[in-house]
Amino acid sequence: MTPVELSRTVLHAVRSAVDAGELAVAVPETVKVAPPGPGGCGDYATNVALRLARPAGRPADEVAEVLRARLLRACGVRDVAITGPGFLNISLDGDVEAALVRRILGQGLRYGHGDGLRGRTVVLRPADEIRAAVVAEVAARLVEAQGGRAEVVHGATAGEGDATPGDAGDSEPNGSSGTDSDATPSGRTAAAGAPGSDITPGSDDAPGNDNAAAPTTPHLIRPVPAPRDPAHLGPAAARWALLHPAPHDRPSLGAEHLAQREGNPLFRVRYAHARTRAVARNAARLGFAAEPGPTETPGPTETPGPTEAPGPTEAPGPTKAPGATKATGTPEPPQTPAYAPALVRALADHPRVLAQAARDLAPDRLARHLVVVADATLDLLTYAAVLPAGEEKPSAAHRARLALAEAAGTVLAGGLTLLGIDAPEHL
Repeated sequence: MTPVELSRTVLHAVRSAVDAGELAVAVPETVKVAPPGPGGCGDYATNVALRLARPAGRPADEVAEVLRARLLRACGVRDVAITGPGFLNISLDGDVEAALVRRILGQGLRYGHGDGLRGRTVVLRPADEIRAAVVAEVAARLVEAQGGRAEVVHGATAGEGDATPGDAGDSEPNGSSGTDSDATPSGRTAAAGAPGSDITPGSDDAPGNDNAAAPTTPHLIRPVPAPRDPAHLGPAAARWALLHPAPHDRPSLGAEHLAQREGNPLFRVRYAHARTRAVARNAARLGFAAEPGPTETPGPTETPGPTEAPGPTEAPGPTKAPGATKATGTPEPPQTPAYAPALVRALADHPRVLAQAARDLAPDRLARHLVVVADATLDLLTYAAVLPAGEEKPSAAHRARLALAEAAGTVLAGGLTLLGIDAPEHL
């Protein structure tokens, strides 16, 4: 069960309690779930009971008890604990990590695609400049990945459209990605999921049903224009330079997008993908394959080995390993189990990011999410023992970490493909 699916499960529990007369509140449009904080337990936690307590006129812990009883009957939920003033801490059935990895590897590049915009037609009218054209092209691809139909109509000029920039919602800080946020950066006129838009957020009670009408109100795509033609950067870097910044930010078209070092987000994303492919090739040479499962090794100790042994065809890594200490440049002490959960959370969040990027016509959100996935992937590959060291035999944990790395590579490749950027096997 992904965070998106669990959010819908909690929302269904709220709606069921309201329908049964157990709670007298308006059902919220979205419910946020996240890993539990200090004092919490389980796989995910939510503060929905605290949000509903005041409108329900009841203590938060009473609201939490009502919802807990219903969540315990939900498929995939093993246990629900109430902590603090009324936080619901949810434990899921089975090995959530392994199930997620199997799902990603099974769906391949289509992992995260959905049908939240099924039955919707979105007409995009980009302003007459290169950045708007690229953003519109990728936004159309995102809409189609969520089951909608997109049409790009060129020829829009400044002042055209059904609203002016900023009408769609307040600007969102660069890099933020709240689970239930529908804020829209300026530059996407009448953007999906925002006031004045005819594309509403995908939830259990949102459009996406076959009986819904197919509105075709044009959406003017008018980000801050590129200062000049980015063709000198080459296809991949030029696209990234135009898509990664938020639409209200001026894109930089400098040589930093071509640098093969950690300060270049595009390099990190493509390099992380290439390393997942390299580690899979090296595992094949060692005679073992990926198998989803627990990534921790049973026993009191484990000596992490190198994640890959570069052969003559493998490219060298970055000059500074992620996580190196500032004082010496040497790697920090490895903490193998700590890296897998961060990567699992980023991979589980991918469907939500794709759905929100499609609703808000926001390729920049996908680009920034790929950087998060890449950084978590590089941490896993650098500090976790994905491959056995020396004479060590491959264990179940090695196979599980390899499967997690391959799943990360799949998500990176799928995201880059949606952005129109290639995902290299070697870099």
